[in-house]
Amino acid sequence: MSAAPEVAALLTPLRLRGVELRNRIVVSPMQMYATRQAAPGPFHLVHLGRFALGGAALVCVEATAVAPEGRSTLHDLGLWSEEQADAFKPITAFLRAHGCASAIQLQHAGRKASSQAPWDGFGPLGAQDAVRGESPWTAWGPTAAGWSEAYPPTHPIDTADVDYLIGRYRRAAGLALRAGFDAIEIHAAHGYLLHSFLSPLANTRSDEFGGSLDGRMKFPLAVARALREAWPEERPLLFRMSCVDGESIGWSLEDSIALARRLRAIGVDAIDCSSGGMSLPSPSKLVARRPGFQVPFARAIREGAGLPTVAVGLIRTAAQANAIVEEGAADLVAIAREALWNPNFAAQAAQELGADPKWRSWPRQFGWWLARRARADRRSG
Repeated sequence: MSAAPEVAALLTPLRLRGVELRNRIVVSPMQMYATRQAAPGPFHLVHLGRFALGGAALVCVEATAVAPEGRSTLHDLGLWSEEQADAFKPITAFLRAHGCASAIQLQHAGRKASSQAPWDGFGPLGAQDAVRGESPWTAWGPTAAGWSEAYPPTHPIDTADVDYLIGRYRRAAGLALRAGFDAIEIHAAHGYLLHSFLSPLANTRSDEFGGSLDGRMKFPLAVARALREAWPEERPLLFRMSCVDGESIGWSLEDSIALARRLRAIGVDAIDCSSGGMSLPSPSKLVARRPGFQVPFARAIREGAGLPTVAVGLIRTAAQANAIVEEGAADLVAIAREALWNPNFAAQAAQELGADPKWRSWPRQFGWWLARRARADRRSG
């Protein structure tokens, strides 16, 4: 009897707490700016559902604000009401029905709130946006400084605001459970609220929430602790961080490893490893963007903190994604723009990596037709 063929690392299952993922492919949260009611609709069902049909293991819903003032734009999703939670139910049910787990990325935009949609300029809202019914509101941050010189001053968060925000995250966790999500990802990257507390470029406070590394980590860790307490023990909690602000400036990879160790002790199950998002003094400080440019961050945190990691950033092919997992650089691989180009990335990867000769990565309604086409191609060839 011949031995069963070896399964490519990318296609092996992974268990996070009580959730088993069918492979190692995650669809990253991608802002769609497709609502004006802060709730998902048919667009989101079709947009996210096609990734489940395409074989992904975990689909993460775009950054979803835990409070109205925490939206980056008026087109963002939110999760602060039962009506919003119920609007997510068809999406989570569809993903589950097709073998795919669901996660929601919870965030507060902080200093980057009150912004225009990208096609309107992506800058701060102003009087010129009122014609579209988009009036600006006051953003929140660790100090009064705006995200950049182009942004207005923010409301500096005080101790009472910290308590309010932690309460908002707790409530969002309960609503995410009502909505049927399998996992939560905390958004602490890309210059938004939690990242702005971590980074010394933004957090120049001198109180208990600033100054030292411990002080700057205090609020994000409190949010993680509150969510872990509010979220069921059997469901995983992920944390997305900007592993560096830039090249040799601001928040560092060593800081990220220290934070990841603290998060592990709290009960966070995986670190989603991104970078950047702070307003930097010079473009030369940016991390060079090349294929897989953030994979070394995922490897360093995986090895330094002993936590599973998610690699993301210009991952474009099945072979590249498989190598990341096979070499132990990360436990999961997340794709975003590549998924938009090809929502069947995961199922196609199974074909390319030789593990799915009968098209089983697609629903049988698709696979039957694809197998028939393959047979026809062989006959005609």
